[in-house]
Amino acid sequence: MKLTPLWTDLTPRPADLPLHDPPEQVDLAVIGSGYTGLHAARAVAMHGGSVAVLEREHIGYGASSRNGGMLTTGLKAPIRTIAKRYGLERARGFWQWALDSIDHVERVIRAEGIECGWTRPGHLCLAHKPAHFERFRSHQQYLHDAFGYDRPVLVGRGELKAEIGTDAYYGGIADDTSGGLDPARYVFGLARAAARRGVCLVENAGVTRIRRANGAYRLSTPRGEVRAREVLLAANGYTTPDIAPKARSGVMPVGSYIISTEPLPGALQEELSPKGRMFYDSKHYLNYFRLSPDGRMVFGGRNNLSTTLDLAESARRLHARMLEIYPQLAGVPLTHSWTGKLGVTYDLMPHVGRERGMWFAYGYGGHGVSIASYLGYQVGQMLAGAPNEAPFMDIPHPRFFFTRWDRFYLPFVAQYYRVLDAIG
Repeated sequence: MKLTPLWTDLTPRPADLPLHDPPEQVDLAVIGSGYTGLHAARAVAMHGGSVAVLEREHIGYGASSRNGGMLTTGLKAPIRTIAKRYGLERARGFWQWALDSIDHVERVIRAEGIECGWTRPGHLCLAHKPAHFERFRSHQQYLHDAFGYDRPVLVGRGELKAEIGTDAYYGGIADDTSGGLDPARYVFGLARAAARRGVCLVENAGVTRIRRANGAYRLSTPRGEVRAREVLLAANGYTTPDIAPKARSGVMPVGSYIISTEPLPGALQEELSPKGRMFYDSKHYLNYFRLSPDGRMVFGGRNNLSTTLDLAESARRLHARMLEIYPQLAGVPLTHSWTGKLGVTYDLMPHVGRERGMWFAYGYGGHGVSIASYLGYQVGQMLAGAPNEAPFMDIPHPRFFFTRWDRFYLPFVAQYYRVLDAIG
C-alpha cells in the first residue's frame, strides 16, 4: 500500500506542462495552484490580463489533487441554518449558486476538452440511524416548499439494493444533480487551459513575504521577486499565517483521509454501486465513497480533525469501516492511503473578499471541487473588470486571533463531534 494519493500516482503532473521562471511583473499574482487559483487565472487571462500562479510545491499539490472527486449539491452549512442566518431570499440565492457551480465545472470541462472521467450520476446521502431518514423526509419537503427544488428522491431501506450493495444504512435521499471526476486529471487540465492563455505557472515558488510599494505588491519567493498589481490568496486549507495572518485567522485546516482498493471486477462494481452514485452518510464524522473512473472503491472520511494522522493507522480505521459497509470487499487489497487539508470557516460558509488590499477566497468545507472552481472563476471575472459578484462577499467573515493555534483546541472540537455522533 502506497502512502501517496491515488490520483497523482495514476496521473503524475504532466512532464510537458508549460512551466516558467517567476516573471518580473504581472497584473495578477495568484498564491496557490488549485481549483480556485487556476480558475481565477484562466478568467483574468481570457480578458487579456497577465497572470502568474505561484505554487510552493508542484502544480495542483494540495487538496485539488487529493480529494474524492465528488461534486454534490449545497454548501457545508445546512440550508436551514443559512435561511435562519441570512433570510430565505438570500438562502435561495446561495442554494442556486451552489447548483450553478456544478454546471460551471461541466461547462469548463467541455469547453477546454479536459479528459477527467467526468460523469453526472448523482449522489445518495445515506441514513446512519433511523431518525436520520426522517430528517431526510423533512429536508425533502423543506426544499420543495421553500426553494421549489424537487430533485431529491427518498429511498427507503427496502429500496436501497437498487442504489447500493449494503444493508448498513436505514434509507437514503438521492439527487441526480451531482457528479464525479478524477481530481488530478481535472486540475492538470485546468493548468493546461490556463497556460494556453498565457498564464505563467511557477513551481517551487512559495511566497515568503508580501510588501506594498509604489502602488504594487512585491512578492518574495525562493526563485525571485514578482511585482503584481493585484494578489489573490488561493491556498484554502494550506493558508499559512506568515504572509496573511488576518486571512488565516478565518480558516482552519482540517484533515480528510482516503483509501483506495485495487480495480474491482465489473460484477462487483455493479453490486456495490448499481448506478455509479457518489455516496456519503449522515454522520458528523461522515464517510464518503464512490467507484473511481477505473473501477476502484475510493473510501474517505475522518474520526479526527487532525491533519497529521499516521496514514497506515488511518488506513486501518477506514478499512474497518469500509468492511462494515461492504463486507464483500474483505480480502481485496488496498493500494493507497493518503490525506489532504480542507479549509473550514467558523460559519461553514465560503469566504471571499479583500484583506489589506489583497483578494482571498477559501472555506469550502469539503465541497471544494465545484465551489472553489466557481468562486475562483467569479473572483477572476471581478479582477478582470467583468460584471460579476460572488454572493459571499458581503456576509460576515468570522475571524479569531487564536485560529493559528488550532492544533491545541481542535482535539476538543473533535471530541464534541464524536459525542454528537454517539447520541444523534
